Amino acid sequence: MAKQKYERTKPHVNVGTIGHIDHGKTTLTSAITKTLATLGHTVAKA
Repeated sequence: MAKQKYERTKPHVNVGTIGHIDHGKTTLTSAITKTLATLGHTVAKA
C-alpha cells in the first residue's frame, strides 16, 4: 500500500537561533512569537 502524499495547507517556517548559553535566545524567540500573535499572524502556545 502506497503512502499518501502529505500536503501542507498553511505556511511553515523553521527559524534557527545561534548564540551562547544563557544569552536570551529563548526569550527573544518567545518575544517574537508573542508579537506576531498580537498582530494576528500566528498563535502563541504555552
